[in-house]
Amino acid sequence: MENGITEIEISGGLFAPNLDYFLKEYGTNITFQLHNYFPLKREPFVLNLASCKPETAETVMAYMVKAMELSVDLDNPVYSFHAGFLFDPLFEELGRPMQSRSLIPRPIGLDLFLERVNAIAGMAAQLGVELLIENNVVSVANLRSFQTNPFLMVELEETRYIMENTPKNINLLIDLGHLNVNARTFGFERMRFLTELNPWIKGYHFSDNDGLSDTNEVVTENSWFWQYLKKNLSYLSLEVYDISFQELLRQKDILLTKMSD
Repeated sequence: MENGITEIEISGGLFAPNLDYFLKEYGTNITFQLHNYFPLKREPFVLNLASCKPETAETVMAYMVKAMELSVDLDNPVYSFHAGFLFDPLFEELGRPMQSRSLIPRPIGLDLFLERVNAIAGMAAQLGVELLIENNVVSVANLRSFQTNPFLMVELEETRYIMENTPKNINLLIDLGHLNVNARTFGFERMRFLTELNPWIKGYHFSDNDGLSDTNEVVTENSWFWQYLKKNLSYLSLEVYDISFQELLRQKDILLTKMSD
C-alpha cells in the first residue's frame, strides 16, 4: 500500500484458515478482486462448470456463490472465472501441458456450461454481482496432445454464442496472453476477436508471450494489443510472473499510460 499498490487481483495460492477475516481487515485500504479459485479450500479442486459429473458441478456452483458473497463483503461486487473444460482436469495439471484423455462431446459440454452459467447469473443478480468469464488458452502442445480443442471459449464463434445466450450480468474478461496463443494455435485474427466481442468485454488480463505458450511475460509499449483495447474499463489486471517489485511498478506505469492514450 505504501508503495502505491492499492488494487490486487487474487486467485489460487495456498490454503489458509480465516482468510476471509484477513481480507475484510485490509479491504478498507485495498481493493481486492476475486478471480476464479479463491479463497482456496483445504482440499483443492478445479472450477469446471462444463463437468459431466453432477457432484462436481454442485460443488463448483456452491463455491462460486461463496466467492460472490465475499466479493460483496469486500465492496467489489465483480467476480471472474474461467470458461469450462470438456473433461475434468486434476488441480495439479493446471498451467501445465495436459495428457490426452476422452472428452465429452462439445455440444453436451457447451449446453452444460450454459445451463450452469445461467443459473449462477441468477444467483449473482440477487446478490448484485457482475460476472466475467475468462477465455481459455490452448497451446499447440495441448492441441497436438488432444488432437482437438478440449476447452470452451477459445475461438470467436463459440465465445460469441455463449455471450448471446447468457444474461446481461455475464460479460467477458479477456486474457490477452491467452488470445495471443489461441490465435497462433488456430490461425485466427486477434484483432477480429477483440472487435467482434467488444460489446461484452468488461476487463483485461495483461501479459505478453511468443504465441507458442502462455508464459506471462512483461508487457511493453510496443505490445501488439494496445490500439485494439477499450480504454474506459476499470478491470485491468497485470498477470506477469517472476519480476522484481520495481519492474512491477514500471509495468503498472506502462499499463496506465497506454490505457489513457
